[in-house]
Amino acid sequence: MTQILNVEGASKSFGGVVANEDISIKVNQGEIVGLIGPNGSGKTTLFNSIVGTHIIDGGTILFEENDITNFTIPSIARLGLLRTFQKTKIYGDINCMKNMRISIPHEEENILTMFSKIPPEEDRRAEDLLKFVGLYEKRFLRAGELSFGQQKLLEFAMALMNKPKMLLLDEPTAGINPTLINSLIERLKTANKEFGITLLVIEHNMRVIMNLAERIYCLAHGKLLAEGSPADIRNNSKVIDAYLGAQ
Repeated sequence: MTQILNVEGASKSFGGVVANEDISIKVNQGEIVGLIGPNGSGKTTLFNSIVGTHIIDGGTILFEENDITNFTIPSIARLGLLRTFQKTKIYGDINCMKNMRISIPHEEENILTMFSKIPPEEDRRAEDLLKFVGLYEKRFLRAGELSFGQQKLLEFAMALMNKPKMLLLDEPTAGINPTLINSLIERLKTANKEFGITLLVIEHNMRVIMNLAERIYCLAHGKLLAEGSPADIRNNSKVIDAYLGAQ
C-alpha cells in the first residue's frame, strides 16, 4: 500500500510541558485510521502539528513524500491535507451555500478570490455535497441556525469542497445527537470508499472508532502507547489502564 502520511519522532513542548514526545505514526492511502487516548494525551497537538498550526520541536512529517514539517497551513492545505475541529469552524452569519462557496480551493492566498464569481459547476458540486450530508433543504438557511450536529455536517461538507486527499477529523461525533451518529459514520465510510479520501480520526466514542477504523493508535501522556487493529486495541491491557486506571 502507498503511504500518504508519515510522522517520524514528532515532539512538541509548550513552556516546558511536553505535549508530544517522539511520536511516530503512518497512514496508508485509502485507510481509515483512529487516534484515541484520554484527555490531555496529546492527540489534538499532534493534529495541529501535522497541518501546520505549530511547528514541531523535533522529528519530521511527510505527506505524499513531501516534507511538510515547516510548511504553513495554506501550503499544506493546497497539497490536499485538511482538518476539522472539535468546535466547528463555520461562518454562522451566512447561509450554508455561501459557506460552501467560501470553501472552494484557490491557487492564490488572496482573500478576494473567495468573493469572485463562482463557476456554475462549483455551485452544483456544493449542492451535491450538501445533499450528501443531508443539508440540501437547508442550503439557504443561516449556518448559525443549524443544530450543532448539523453544523458539524456542514463543516464536513466544506472540507470535502476543498477536494482533500486526506482529512483529519477531530471528534466528529462529539455533541451530535445519537440518532445522527450512525448516519455520520456511513457518510465517513462513503467519503473514504467512493471519494477516495484517507481519514485520520480522533474519537472518544469507542463504539464509533471501533466500527469506523481499520487501525488505531493510542496516545497517553504525550507518548504512543499502542497501535493495532480495533480488536488488538480493545484487548490491550495498557490501553484499558490508560482509560480506566490500573486496578
